Amino acid sequence: MAVLEKTASQKAIDLENKYGAHNYHPLPVVLTRGEGVYVWDVDGKKYYDFLSAYSAVNQGHCHPKIVDAMNDQAQRLTLTSRAFHNDMLGVYEKYASEYFNFDKLLPMNTGAEAVETAIKICRKWAYEKKGIEENEAEIIVCENNFHGRTTTIISFSNDPIARKNFGPYTNGFIKVSYDNLAELEQAMASSPNIAGFLVEPIQGEAGVYVPSEDYLIKAKALCEKYDVLFIADEVQTGIARTGRLLATCGNCDCPKKDCSGTPDVKPDILILGKALSGGAYPVSAVLANDAIMNVIKPGTHGSTFGGNPVAAAVAMAALEVVREEALAENADTLGALFRSELQAYIDTSNIATLVRGKGLLNAIVINDTEESDTAWNICLKLRDNGLLAKPTHGNIIRFAPPLVMNESQLRECIEIIINTLKTFEK
Repeated sequence: MAVLEKTASQKAIDLENKYGAHNYHPLPVVLTRGEGVYVWDVDGKKYYDFLSAYSAVNQGHCHPKIVDAMNDQAQRLTLTSRAFHNDMLGVYEKYASEYFNFDKLLPMNTGAEAVETAIKICRKWAYEKKGIEENEAEIIVCENNFHGRTTTIISFSNDPIARKNFGPYTNGFIKVSYDNLAELEQAMASSPNIAGFLVEPIQGEAGVYVPSEDYLIKAKALCEKYDVLFIADEVQTGIARTGRLLATCGNCDCPKKDCSGTPDVKPDILILGKALSGGAYPVSAVLANDAIMNVIKPGTHGSTFGGNPVAAAVAMAALEVVREEALAENADTLGALFRSELQAYIDTSNIATLVRGKGLLNAIVINDTEESDTAWNICLKLRDNGLLAKPTHGNIIRFAPPLVMNESQLRECIEIIINTLKTFEK
């Protein structure tokens, strides 16, 4: 029986390899079910999920409140397009706008779509409000960014795999070093055509790089000084992942009350996705106040599925779960525990050099080169030991479990991670 089940697992992988484009390199595990912090493979083996679909499943797999909202709405009305009104969209726009303290929301489906939307809004604002000559607007971005894989977005990526053989590229972007205020100001001062600064509050795909404590607040101050829009891409860092409702945590109704020591930064444009739906449905959004969002007029932007009734119902339920289950506080508490316990081990380790992160978005750096397969092999062993994680940039392993995890579960996972690392000590 075990052989037959293993064959079923391999058959699923073979089907993907034969009929699917090879644009991913998944860990060799075939999942069939998820609940809370756990997923099960087709062999019936249970794992802790320490990727959370790149932080889309913050509320846990198949959260009953979110699934119920989706099922209920799907049985009534799924899609009208924006050619007509539906009775859910306005309710959702009001709820989310007030939740994050913005005047308006523009609904989209995926994170990359939301980033593209923010770029369009920023450019249109620059021409119609700031007075930049048309087609001359420039947006500052950071080295090692990850904002998606559309043609425009990879135009300002410095990842050779994402860029090579996909040109010609889109102009209008200036790259500066991440967490470097001097370079940022130099870029802003160099031209009157700077329209926006697009930034990840924490660079997740690059290896969970957390900037200096004052970086974001001082970057926002520079944006105000030079009349530049501060655009926060919180697709991965938002919705309680970093221990606050948003990593930038502007003047929103944040469930985490004690925010002393961490500056508040209110983005001019906020980009959300992933956990905005709890992983149940593709939902993304761009939020801004009227002075910026009102440059969007009928015909200037849209999406057939953006703002559909199911997405609206799912997103509201997902945001309710964040508040009702105090997920930001939980991420903050458990994240501190995770880093403390891992650092205590790393202090004696030869295989890992450091742990870094914020809330429950963390990573460890493996003591090997980016070209090595050590981190990949560690993740294979973690899988064998009942925990799923994935390397990023070769020698970095990202750890981002669902935020519904409790302390007992986290301590069990820490033990799995440390025991696995021990088997790779040099």
